[in-house]
Amino acid sequence: MYTSMKDQLHDELEEIRTAGLYKTERSISSPQSSHITAGQIGGPGADVLNFCANNYLGLADHPDIISAAKAAMDERGFGMASVRFICGTQDLHLELEARVSKFLGTEDTILFSSCFDANGGVFESLFGAEDAVISDALNHASIIDGIRLCKAKRYRYANRDMAELEARLQEAQDARRKIIVTDGVFSMDGYLAPLKEICDLADKYGALVMVDDSHAVGFMGATGAGTPEHAGVSDRVDIYTGTFGKALGGASGGYVSGRREIVAMLRQKARPYLFSNSLAPAIVAATLKALDLVEKSGDLRRRLFENAELFRRRMTEEGFELLPGEHAIVPVMFGDAVMAAKVADRMLQHGVFVTAFSFPVVPRGAARIRVQLSAAHSAGDVEACVRAFVAARAEAAA
Repeated sequence: MYTSMKDQLHDELEEIRTAGLYKTERSISSPQSSHITAGQIGGPGADVLNFCANNYLGLADHPDIISAAKAAMDERGFGMASVRFICGTQDLHLELEARVSKFLGTEDTILFSSCFDANGGVFESLFGAEDAVISDALNHASIIDGIRLCKAKRYRYANRDMAELEARLQEAQDARRKIIVTDGVFSMDGYLAPLKEICDLADKYGALVMVDDSHAVGFMGATGAGTPEHAGVSDRVDIYTGTFGKALGGASGGYVSGRREIVAMLRQKARPYLFSNSLAPAIVAATLKALDLVEKSGDLRRRLFENAELFRRRMTEEGFELLPGEHAIVPVMFGDAVMAAKVADRMLQHGVFVTAFSFPVVPRGAARIRVQLSAAHSAGDVEACVRAFVAARAEAAA
């Protein structure tokens, strides 16, 4: 039976390769950092600069975080072997939930094994057939999948298009509950959601607001509390979701934070929470330490944005097409998927680790190399990355 499927899959995979869309994975034999040892799976490694990790504050290999994780394993064990409501709740889990609530300025928080699971647990738990979900067209796949799980009416508006959002709100105005859902930062473009305008429309039409702030929590805003703080609407967002797997130490785990009754309902009904093991104690303790560091990380946040500004300026001077923005995600646009892949491959030969993105991750004809700056990069690292882009572009075009 598998023979025919095998042949079909083989042909489909060849089509993906021919189109330049095949995704390869390079192994890393070092801690995640601005400098890593990387190579093809099973092949030799090389010391390279890393410009494609979500390690925005450079905390993924911070010694204090590692020490906290080790101590938690000694004191609390390796894993919980259970879900939260059976016997999977330690005092550390409760402490982290309270700590995230304090950091974000919300009423309560619930932990998940990932932000993908957090987004997957929200909609089915809170919204039924008489409700409406209005979602930005470029929202993360986890939001899209989460919405699919619920029976609410689904509306979509073009990325950051407030006129179209208002039109969708008007179409949904008879719904019992309405919620506007957006990424705080759109990860393929580095664009920020217009949260003030979204909250204004939510107030006008009696809608809730949900923000997935995975690519902003820890470093956007005056204290690092994310895009709602950056936009001055922290108290107007009803549901925050986010991850500990990017700026907050780079491991795993996610959360939903917000109104007390919403979080309480998720504890009763969110399937990824009720049927998945609790976060490992080491991750919880390490994330608590990461929050300690973030609260003192003003210098790291400044360095991150200085690096992003330097990279944008230098790449523009060298004639590259960049998407505009202020975030540490800087897409370098090539359009053609084959060209973007060639440049990324050549850059590794020049000692810089980057990844090309093409359809279906981004629209057809919008292939790019998404560069992600870190506070752990030096100005010299940024200059080396720019030089590698210049050299790789010339070689790939030859």
